[in-house]
Amino acid sequence: MFLHKIDGDLSLRLIHIGDAERIFELTNLSRKYLREWLPWLDQTQRLEDTQGFIKGCLQGYANNTGLTTVVLFKEEIVGVAGFNQINWSNQTAYIGYWLSSLHQGQGIMTRTAAALTDYAFRELHLNKVEIRAAESNQKSRSVPERLGFVEEGRIRQAEWLYDHFVDHVVYGILAEEWNSRSI
Repeated sequence: MFLHKIDGDLSLRLIHIGDAERIFELTNLSRKYLREWLPWLDQTQRLEDTQGFIKGCLQGYANNTGLTTVVLFKEEIVGVAGFNQINWSNQTAYIGYWLSSLHQGQGIMTRTAAALTDYAFRELHLNKVEIRAAESNQKSRSVPERLGFVEEGRIRQAEWLYDHFVDHVVYGILAEEWNSRSI
């Protein structure tokens, strides 16, 4: 089982089916906030929907094509983060994340993304990590910006959000850039 301690308050643990109730609860508590940026809220109406999501995540982990973790803050699940995809041919991991609206503004997701990036380079020996965010989602975009990711471009109408398309901004960082940064 994957467990990664980030600091005294924060850690990442491989998602498991027993997390479904808490994740579904967090989804409901943050539904309005999350719906602004995430396209899956309308398809997550029942606990079974979250269980199905977790089963898919575990299949990706078993196939070595993804790593989805729960974000534990003071031993409480406060969000989900991980590698939505690991492309071994191109040695690239794609980070995705969401955090309960109740836990915003504490640096949790920046520390989480930093830990995932470090893990991708030091443990998985990948060459690149990417983070994509909707152009207007400044909170999500600020995470890679704080970590020194390079804005690589914009994908026009990259995602359908309920009634409109949004552009995505693509951020990337290479292993050599990450390892040579001043901490």
